[in-house]
Amino acid sequence: MEKENGAKPSSEEEMMERWRFGENKAVAAAGGRSIRATLNKVVSSVDENGPRPLIPLGHGDPSVFPSFRTTPIAEEAIVEAVRSAQFNNYAPTNGVLPARRAVAEYLSKDLPYKLSPDDVFLTAGCAQAIDILVSALARPNANILLPRPGFPMYEARCTYTNLEMRHFDLIPEQGWEVDLNQVEKLADENTVAIVIINPNNPCGSVLKYQHMEEIAKTARKLGVMVISDEVYDHLTFGSNPFIPMGVFGNVVPVLTLGAISKRWVVPGWRLGWIATTDPKGILRKTKVVDSIRSILDITTDPATFIQGAVPQIIEKTKDDFFNNIIHVLRDAAELCYNIIKDIKCITCPHKPEGSMFVMVKLNLSYLVDISDDVDFCSKLAKEESVIVLPGSALEMKNWLRITFAVEPTSLVVGLERLKSFCERHEKN
Repeated sequence: MEKENGAKPSSEEEMMERWRFGENKAVAAAGGRSIRATLNKVVSSVDENGPRPLIPLGHGDPSVFPSFRTTPIAEEAIVEAVRSAQFNNYAPTNGVLPARRAVAEYLSKDLPYKLSPDDVFLTAGCAQAIDILVSALARPNANILLPRPGFPMYEARCTYTNLEMRHFDLIPEQGWEVDLNQVEKLADENTVAIVIINPNNPCGSVLKYQHMEEIAKTARKLGVMVISDEVYDHLTFGSNPFIPMGVFGNVVPVLTLGAISKRWVVPGWRLGWIATTDPKGILRKTKVVDSIRSILDITTDPATFIQGAVPQIIEKTKDDFFNNIIHVLRDAAELCYNIIKDIKCITCPHKPEGSMFVMVKLNLSYLVDISDDVDFCSKLAKEESVIVLPGSALEMKNWLRITFAVEPTSLVVGLERLKSFCERHEKN
């Protein structure tokens, strides 16, 4: 075999042409949507020989910082579960019974009805819960309504499973509430669900009761379920309290996603759940629950010893621990908001009141040599060793997501570097 120019191919080229495998483009497309992929690109711009330490204001894992260390009760629960030798086995498909019971009782405290252990399915973190639900709902011609901005794990999994995505806007001037008029226009006979994230990542907003009721009534009108991502449950520090979407389970069937990852600050332990907050049993009648079980039968489980520790973690953690985390987050959010107000090229439309993040708008007209949000973040990383997430990763070009859940001293230094960077690149 010869090339078009007459030259003979090398033996290596011949071998390459014989292989019948190659890149999985669906996986590549899905992976390219992830926060990890975007942050890895930003981090690659950092000068490794730079004199200043890296300050990560781009991701939602504050567990490495002393101010956010988890409670000793959780650590002791893990040790006890391991030493008991009772959790070295495979777990049941939906999780060990004591753990499911503990989660059901934990969620029921905020609901007008009681959940049973059979309403709970344990997962390897909330990310796997998303994976399972998207896989369970994906079918030919189906579509799902996703928030913009949102959490790109939903987009990544939809891309991989070929579940059509339709984005509705969150309105920054209205506290990032859902544009319900747009939701009604987007939905059709093939729409299966609408996703709500509350408290919100990436916006730092917390939905009000009245607006949540409107969401529930709209979903019922459209005949779709609500997937309520509540991984940041109870991490609120503003005027709006956390209200689970399951409160409206008698209006519309709700699948609630959660985890111990954020409230207990242990994302690496990978323990999450899917709960059917659906007192009328619609999700069972329509066999959605059967689909979830089928997916669980062919996927991995959270580590059994982590499941074994869950009852003690949930039941014995003191309010002092939670209150301290809220106190740290409230002060950090206030600090972040006040410093950002003094940066001319950045606008914060809504003061954060929940989760660990704030979304801010980048005004390029004030800057020179900055083409868009990705360019801004890459140059910030290179010049200041500060990492923030470009809004493009969240379907919001020329916005930024800033994490304030870091050690307070690091947050001050990181935001001051951000401010210096913006001033240095301002137009004269």
